Formats: sequence, C-alpha cells, structure tokens
Amino acid sequence: MKLTCLSMGHGLYCPPCHMLELCGFRVLLECPLDLSALTVFSPVIPNSAPDLIGAVPWYKTVKSLHLWDPSLIDLVIISTPYAMLGLPFLTCLHDFSGKIYATEAVVRIGCLMMEDLVSMHAEYNQFYGPDERSGCPGWMEWEELEKLPLELRDIVMGKDGEELGSWMPLYSATDVKECMLKIHSLRYGEEACYNSTLILKSFSSGLEIGSSNWMINGPRRNFTYLSSSIFKSAHAMGFDYYSLRGNDLILFSDLSVEMTHDGPNDAYGCKIYNETVVEDPLPYHISAVGANCASEQDLVKCLLENDEILEESDKIAFICSCVLDSLNEGGSVLIPIGRIGIVHFLLEKIWQYLELSNMMVPIFMISTISEEILAFMNAMPEWLCEERQLKLFSGEPLFGHIELIKEKKLYLFPVLNSSNLSMIWQEPCLVFCPHWNLRLGPAVHLLSRWHKDHKSLLILEEGVDAEMALLPFKTLSMKVLQCSFFAGIKLKKIQPLLELLQPKLVLFPDRLKSQLNFSKNYTHLYYSENSTLRVPCLKEDFEVRLMRYLDFKLQPRILPHENLAIARLEGQFLVSNGNHLLVPVKNPTHISSKQQLNWGSVDPDLLLQALKDKGIDGLISYDETAPCHGVHSIHISAPDEAVIEIDSKQTVIFAANENLTAVICETFSSVCSGI
Repeated sequence: MKLTCLSMGHGLYCPPCHMLELCGFRVLLECPLDLSALTVFSPVIPNSAPDLIGAVPWYKTVKSLHLWDPSLIDLVIISTPYAMLGLPFLTCLHDFSGKIYATEAVVRIGCLMMEDLVSMHAEYNQFYGPDERSGCPGWMEWEELEKLPLELRDIVMGKDGEELGSWMPLYSATDVKECMLKIHSLRYGEEACYNSTLILKSFSSGLEIGSSNWMINGPRRNFTYLSSSIFKSAHAMGFDYYSLRGNDLILFSDLSVEMTHDGPNDAYGCKIYNETVVEDPLPYHISAVGANCASEQDLVKCLLENDEILEESDKIAFICSCVLDSLNEGGSVLIPIGRIGIVHFLLEKIWQYLELSNMMVPIFMISTISEEILAFMNAMPEWLCEERQLKLFSGEPLFGHIELIKEKKLYLFPVLNSSNLSMIWQEPCLVFCPHWNLRLGPAVHLLSRWHKDHKSLLILEEGVDAEMALLPFKTLSMKVLQCSFFAGIKLKKIQPLLELLQPKLVLFPDRLKSQLNFSKNYTHLYYSENSTLRVPCLKEDFEVRLMRYLDFKLQPRILPHENLAIARLEGQFLVSNGNHLLVPVKNPTHISSKQQLNWGSVDPDLLLQALKDKGIDGLISYDETAPCHGVHSIHISAPDEAVIEIDSKQTVIFAANENLTAVICETFSSVCSGI
C-alpha cells in the first residue's frame, strides 16, 4: 500500500487530500477547493484595495492533483460537503471514469453549496464581463504577477511558482448537475462494494450532518480513514468510534485538531480585533498527555467528558453577549459563518438571549440556498444527535428556526436586492449570510455598508486570514470578533481513542510529530505533503473461503510429524465482496489423474536404498563447495546411467531412459510426503 498526501489542507473548509494505492486500486480521499485563496481578489465594491487583483476570480484546487492522470483514479471518497467543492473540475475531464462515494446528506448539502458558489460568482461576471482571452487570464501573466505584493504572490504562486497551475476558472451550473449524476450516494449505514474487492462503509464523524469517517476493507487490509471528528455535537450524531474498532490501519487525517491559545486580545477562544490593529495569536505548543485509563469504561469516560461542551457553551455565551452589546448600542451584527451546525446553534442561542433581554430586532438569513438548507435539516433525522431525535419523537420542532420563521422573527431571502426584503428591512438587525472569505455574496455588500460603524459587529470564524479578508474595508471602525469552534479531536484524547480502537498501525501527519507524546509505544508512521509513504503489509497470510461443494471433495491427509492435515483440490480463485473465494471450475479434471505433489526434504540414503530395492544400482557423492549449502549426487550405473542431484531447495533427475525416469520418480514419491 502507498499513501501520497497531496495537500495538508487549510482548516475545516479545505480539508486534507490524499491519494491511496490499495489492493491495486487508486483511491482519492477528498476533492476540496481552497476558497481562502480568494482573498487575493478584489470584491465587487467601490474603493476596494488597489493591491488586490481586480478581475473575475479563478479558484484554487488541490495543488498537486492536476499532476495525476485522471484516468488512473478508480475511486473517490468524500467525507464532508466542504471536501467535494472541487469535484466538478474532476468529473468534467473526459479521461476520468472513477466512482465517487459520499453519504446522501453530504451529497445534498455539497450540491447546494456548489450551486450557491456558482450563483455568488455570477456577480463578478456581471461586473467585469466575460474574459475574452483564451488560456490564462491577464492577471496570471508574469508581468502582472511581479506587481503583486509578496504576501499575495505567495498565495497565488506558492514556493517557486509550483501552485500556479492549481488555479481554474469556476465550473458552471451545468457542470454541477453532471457531477451529481456521477456520485453514488449512500444511505445511513449502507455498505458499498467496489469491483468486488473493496468494502466501503461510512460512520458518523460528529462534525456535521452526514459528515463521516470511512472504513475500507479489502482481502488483506482493514483500513480506517479518520477525518475531522467531534465526539459530541449540538446537532449532528456524535463520533461513532465503536464501529471503527479492530481495524489494522488508521489514516489520521484530522488536521483540525483543537489547540487552545490565549493572546492579549483573546477571550473564550475568540480573538477580538480593535479598529486599528489585527494581532497574530501567540506561538503555542501542546503535547498530548497520556491518559491513565485502566478499563474500556475509563477510556469511554475520558473521550466523552463534557469539557468541550462546557468550553463551547462559554464561547457561545460570550458571542451572544457581544451581539447584545452591539444591538443595544444601535449597531447591526453580521455573521458570515459557513458551518451549518454552528449557524443553527448560534441562531437558537442568540434568540434566547434576545428574549431574556426583551430586545426585539429582526433576524435575516440571506442566501440562495437558505430555505433549502433549513428544510433539509429536518429531512435527515437519522443523522441528528440524540437530543434532536427525542424532539422528533415528542413532536417538537427539531430546530429553533422553525418557530422563528412562523412567528416572523426570522426572515429568509435569496438575495439582498429582493423587493420584499427592502419593504421590511430595518436596522439594527442581525444577518446570517455567505461568504466567510468576505469576497463573495451578501456579506461583501453588508460589510461595505457597516464597516465604518463602530457600533456594529462582524463575527468571523477561524480559517481565514482576518487581516487579508478585511483589507478592502479599511479604515475599519466596525468591531470584529474571530472565533474558533471545535472542528477536530483534542490532542489529549488521541491516545485514549487509539487505546480503544486498538489499531496495529497509525499514520499521522508530520506536523503533529512534535505535539504527540504517547505514554505507550504505538506503532506509527508520519506522512508529509507531496511525498509517497510505503505502508508495510500487516498480514502475511490471508483467508480463502471454500464453496460448500468443494468442502465435500476434500480428502485430507494427516501429517503426524507436522501436526497438519493437507488436501488437494481443484477450483477457480475469485474475489467477491472483499473476500477470497475458491469455487468449482466449469470443467474439472479428475485429481487422481494428475501427478503427485511432493514436499519436504529428501534423505539421500533412504532414496538410494529404495532404488536398490527396485534393482537400480548407484553411489552417493557429496560436493560441499556447491553454492546451495552442498549438493548430494546419486550416480546410477545400472540398468542405465542417470544422475540425481539433491540440495536444500530442489531435487533434479538427469536421465535419458524414460522408463528409468518413471521408476525413479515413483521411488522418489515413496520416500517423500505428498498428495
């Protein structure tokens, strides 16, 4: 097996991407876009930053993926909606014919996200007009690239320009539809079999509805692909780690590992930016502390301790207090967060705070897909957490937005220029809208409207360079709060998780090498970006299943000295549903008519005595200088000449007389084990 890490990713919205060579197949794990790179482009607003690229943006794909032959990719596995935004670039290639697998929920949400991206991108085309150039756009010409500031040039080109080939013009709505036709969506708990060899099954990762980890089982590999996971979620089913137990190999690709750090402007995991400076977080280093867990119950307790929930609750409470402060001052609040679950959780909690403070302000959700997303959240109860499922059984609304919409406290609109929106719009207000990179969608125009209002508040999520994202909106008077929400396993829980899963080998990213400090010596390897790691085989033998008809045909022979029974059979070797099978051949040959198969070492003295009993005379000689640890030779003189050479690996008979050869072979079989 070989693993090539194509990209370590850039946070939750651009997860890592790997190429896996397994059982003779090439498997692509994730196909994301790096939408954070869009910050190099100027948003469609007046007086934007002059250093940014003023053109219809291209989109940055996984930097090494375009170097691989698409015709050689057999299989694509997707774990989250964010990991499929680059799929249309792959499926539109004529050479690509691989199968794509994702859960039904991920497919639906991912499709909506791609459609929304195409819709928001259309504003650029309307502003700049279609690019008449063929090939690369003007901003990608070398003379133009040299004019860019160093920070922007690094984003566009990478080191030594190796990332310049990763940029692509955005796909169309038609490309999205054609892409969706090529995806095989799996229902909750459904198992899929690829080419009769690989068994695929997904299990909830807890990150979002439908987001999953994957188990890939083959005849000689039991493989777990572990993506970003959360043990407990406020809306989605939690991390189903029990179903991953006992697999031989784990690919640890959860690079959104939660790391806490406090800078001078930090509070509850939120960075507070003032109107003149954006401070970088302080350097930090965390080592995973080994948990002294004596039993499985202790391990589970360690994994499910509610410290994350308490920290998240404190963080949400702090955000809600900041929202109330801005609204009390008469300022509006803009929340361009991309995580669907976080948006719902924030919406519910903020409204609870508003009711407790007797403050009634309108809440708007502005997106071309907001109505469909909210409706879809109620259509997948099997992916919801236990608390939400209990609401379903008791007849209560699954999410708070249902009641808010009914009571006209939450308004849904596809675009900002909707005629009905202008009729009910009032400020201060609270707005949820895309996009988190502040280059696309309604967030650009609302930020342009409010960025000079010191009473208003912008809530960003970690994963975007705030200074770069806010560059077009200087001078900034608006308050900015950047928050990090849980998007991965905490470092201190990695070891208890591995103790529970009991893998034989774990593959970790090399960036975690200095932060992992296990109290037990787990067998593990580290992989790095753009390098191929050869993973050793963990099973020297493998099982083969016999069809029942062949069972009855077996005539085993007991070997007393070797405590073994052996039999000879004839069958056809097949692979089906990840298992090796022996099935009857269509035209079987009678086994007794075939030559006997012998094994084991040959005693030259016993063989010579058996030959003499059949009237064959000869002498034994020994050549200790032979390369195969010495060779015994039996020189036969009567009834005809022949030579038998015996070494540690083989026995060779040299004879011109066919009748003599037949007698020697018969004698040879009488002194050897065989069937």
